[in-house]
Amino acid sequence: MDKMERNSLLIVDDDASSLMALTHILQADYKIYTAKDGASALKKAAKYLPDLILLDILMPKMDGYEVLGALRKPENAWEEIPVIFITGLNHCHDEEKGLALGARDYITKPFQATIVKLRIKHQIQIINQLRTIRHLSMIDTLTEIANRRSFDARLRSEWARAIRENAPISMLLIDVDHFKDYNDTYGHQQGDVALQTIAKLFAQKFKRPGDFLARWGGEEFAGLLSNTDMQGGLMLGEEIRVGVEGLVIPCADGSSTKMTISVGVNTQVPTQDSSIDAFISCSDKALYAAKSAGRNRVCAYC
Repeated sequence: MDKMERNSLLIVDDDASSLMALTHILQADYKIYTAKDGASALKKAAKYLPDLILLDILMPKMDGYEVLGALRKPENAWEEIPVIFITGLNHCHDEEKGLALGARDYITKPFQATIVKLRIKHQIQIINQLRTIRHLSMIDTLTEIANRRSFDARLRSEWARAIRENAPISMLLIDVDHFKDYNDTYGHQQGDVALQTIAKLFAQKFKRPGDFLARWGGEEFAGLLSNTDMQGGLMLGEEIRVGVEGLVIPCADGSSTKMTISVGVNTQVPTQDSSIDAFISCSDKALYAAKSAGRNRVCAYC
């Protein structure tokens, strides 16, 4: 999340005075959304995906426990949004029930501004820390682009979308030519500089909202192009091949080096019976064809 962007809260309470009080206490520090009943709370949770939900227990038609149960359905994109219950109830079994359902904490009425702020701050800190950890676990630290784990997750998502929409999906598997020789000649530190330089060029070329770039491992990179046919994949592959061929990679002693890449392109309109592993394997075969044909070229899987 951008450091300048405030965390967001959804406050759910059928009592207008409670909504006003909590909004007054929290609006200076957070972006606030409000809802007056369970049904509208679910709609706004889906629309805004707030960082934290403050949820009243006693509401007509759909109480807080029912809302929390609906939020926690695994098919929902908002199932992991943490919830703090707002309640005037003070019985132990009420608190126990809420915590058993997955609530993170309780805020009791009447509100004490200092306590409210501290409880919210504590949960938001946890949320932001987990978000940072998840982000770092999906990023390649050398090149600062997505890693293989992140690519696999994105591929599963885009694969499912392509099946639903009966649309093509293309994968580019990219290998830096003779990289071992480059490392042996210039050293591993210079090899890292080369990979960083090439990754920056790749990132500039994968620029559509549906494009996805990752470091596959070592000197290999992978690109995913949603709703893209073979021709589109080959065009981008050739564009990045030419771009790398023209790169001047600086060395610490003031000199410079050059590199080339080989690119394999595979395209498929997947169905329910299609295999992601087979799709990746065919992309790898296309890359192997490019390397076998002399490197510094783009080949399609046929």
